[in-house]
Amino acid sequence: MTVFSKAVRKYEKLCRQKDIPEETVMAYLVELSQQERCDLYLHYEEEMPEELEKKFDAGMARILNDEPMDHVVGYSWFYGYKMIVNEDVLIPRPETEELCAHILSRMDRIFPDQDVIETVDVGTGSGAIAITIAKEEPRVHMRATDISEAALVTARKNAELNEADVSFTAGDMLKPLIEDGVKLDVLISNPPYIPAHEKMEKSVVDFEPHVALFGGEDGLKFYREIFEDCRKVLKERSFMAFEMGWDQRERMSALVHEILPEAQFEILKDINGKDRMLFVYFNCADAVKQ
Repeated sequence: MTVFSKAVRKYEKLCRQKDIPEETVMAYLVELSQQERCDLYLHYEEEMPEELEKKFDAGMARILNDEPMDHVVGYSWFYGYKMIVNEDVLIPRPETEELCAHILSRMDRIFPDQDVIETVDVGTGSGAIAITIAKEEPRVHMRATDISEAALVTARKNAELNEADVSFTAGDMLKPLIEDGVKLDVLISNPPYIPAHEKMEKSVVDFEPHVALFGGEDGLKFYREIFEDCRKVLKERSFMAFEMGWDQRERMSALVHEILPEAQFEILKDINGKDRMLFVYFNCADAVKQ
């Protein structure tokens, strides 16, 4: 058997050689230790239990083969909620947690006295955004759509796991909402926004669904579709919230001006100072600027 600290150092070295963040080793071992009910930090200089060592070695072999750690453990943590992840859904990113926080604050400011906030998450994937908003804001009546039936299987499992009330519908972008005559206060989407030609890390390209990654030649294909149809499903006083690529500010601004000239919008930076969130307002921007 191997001492915890020695095993960590060995795999940190191997990760450095493969250009994998070495903090992945401790993150993975912490998750495994919790699963095995072993207090890692109390036993760090002691030998690993045999069964835990086997799982750790097997999992690190997969990680060193560029498989995402979240796929190895089978779940990801998002906004404090446990989300099942697999090859059918995109692993939720920390930047998307920031998007959720901004959405919640704007709901409070724009709809302070409204009993029900009709909301949808378009292209929900794992359901992380829809579930988080539904759990954090009790007034929300949450719908979620995705073109991938396989993704919706996982999203429904996540809603059940987190006891979240979300209505899931299969369909292409806004089409099922238009067909059902839905009228929304808030439309949320984290659509595929990576240009088709852009090079991606092997761990992303090989293990995450391409349908959730690539947004046409310029990365704006799905924003364009939503902008063109959004007034069919939005109320007069409403807003939309999107995640976007850090280098898309100019193109995104031009697209909003072109398709939605009557709207007001703002692009927000994430914690790293990058342009990552777009908010589009219809007759409610005044509430945000108070």
